[in-house]
Amino acid sequence: MIIESIVPQNNYILYITDENNQSGLFDVTPYLESEVFAKLKENDNFNKIHNGKYFIEWDCGADLSADTIEAKWEKLA
Repeated sequence: MIIESIVPQNNYILYITDENNQSGLFDVTPYLESEVFAKLKENDNFNKIHNGKYFIEWDCGADLSADTIEAKWEKLA
């Protein structure tokens, strides 16, 4: 999977589009209890996201691989 775009939504959801123009939602909530992801709950950190194409990364140091996203996202029709 190559990530083409990421748009942060409310409630720690990411709207993601891949290289095949397939869209889906990825829920970051299950990760928020780990130390590095907990920082996403502070200030506006969740919205400070960068697309590395094969991964996504936040300014606070949290990151997710495209493989993780592909395995757990909810594809939209």
